[in-house]
Amino acid sequence: MIKPQLLLITTATILLSSFAHASVESQLSTCAAVQDKLERLICYDNLANSLPTRSPNSQVPTTETVAVASSTAVVTSAASTQKNAVEEFGNLEKSKEEQAIDTIHLTVSKVKKDAYGALKIEFTNGQVWKQTDSRRFKLKPEQAVFIKTAALGSFTLGIEDRNTTIRVKRLK
Repeated sequence: MIKPQLLLITTATILLSSFAHASVESQLSTCAAVQDKLERLICYDNLANSLPTRSPNSQVPTTETVAVASSTAVVTSAASTQKNAVEEFGNLEKSKEEQAIDTIHLTVSKVKKDAYGALKIEFTNGQVWKQTDSRRFKLKPEQAVFIKTAALGSFTLGIEDRNTTIRVKRLK
């Protein structure tokens, strides 16, 4: 048998907690309606301070502050910028905004094939590119080629007198 006093206390506790929860929700919606950012923050802070504090046994999540250093841009002449853009063409680490060039013209220094038959092409400026598709493509040293950007961050290599290209990626 349930004692009437215990039933009354349990019911009163449930009603008070539901009213308190509804009160917090209404106060949150009131704070959210405030237009000024500072006043809205003050409203949320006042609401948080009015809530009962946690017991010392409960864990409070900790927050970390991370400082981010701002980068500075260096302004250089147009000629050196163009030279750097050609040297950095094909490097995937660089952002797309930094790569203003979409096609470069190079001269082949060495051509090698790997174990799978893919071409490894070294150029006179020191860049090394590797074929990523399986198409046949003949190249000779001292031959002029172009490399242009293709879809989805890939690159194609071709020769002006041929209508075919191969997909390549930059190694060095």
